[in-house]
Formats: sequence, structure tokens, C-alpha cells
Amino acid sequence: MGAQTFLLICDLKDDDEAIIAYEKCHQTIHPEIIESIRVAGILQMSIYRWRNRLSMILVGDENFTFEKKAALDNANPKVQEWETFLGQYQTNLPGTPPNWRWQLMKPVFEFKA
Repeated sequence: MGAQTFLLICDLKDDDEAIIAYEKCHQTIHPEIIESIRVAGILQMSIYRWRNRLSMILVGDENFTFEKKAALDNANPKVQEWETFLGQYQTNLPGTPPNWRWQLMKPVFEFKA
């Protein structure tokens, strides 16, 4: 099966201070958070921003699942602390449940040379 690539989106609060603070807190991330990403089977993670919209490219190994990541995250107090901290800058995407942040995007087109 090999590596799996996913694209997720999330909205930040439409507030310049929240956007700056969100970017700043990603300049230095606690080693436990980085380790939790690795342990979940994530090989690469990149976050991009346009205005208050974030896009995350996530590449997971062949065993990666969002269910496995969620279970690991729920059992990790440091990850829960990090997610709660980031939550102050994020907002719900339109049409999503309360406290819903990152939304998985459906692939529509792909070109590979």
C-alpha cells in the first residue's frame, strides 16, 4: 500500500492577532508533540495559510489511520494541552459540529508525471 497523503483544512479566527499567535506558536513545538506525530505513523506534515484558512498536507505510513491518531492523542495529556491551547485561535468550519477544527478534504483530481 505505501504512504498515504491527505489534505485537511481548518479556519483560524478572522483576527490578525490570533493569526500571528498561531503562526508564532508553531515556530517552537514541544518535543512530545513532535514525537506524538511520529508515533502515529505520520511521515510528513506541512501547514500552509491563506488569510485565516489553513491547509495541512499529511503523509502517513501504510498503517496510519485517523482513528489510531485520535486514540493516541486522547491518551496523551501533552497533546490534549496543545490542542486546547491552539483551540483559542481556531474556529469551526461552516457546516461542521461544535469544536470541529480540521476537516479532511475529498480528493477530486490528481496528476502524476
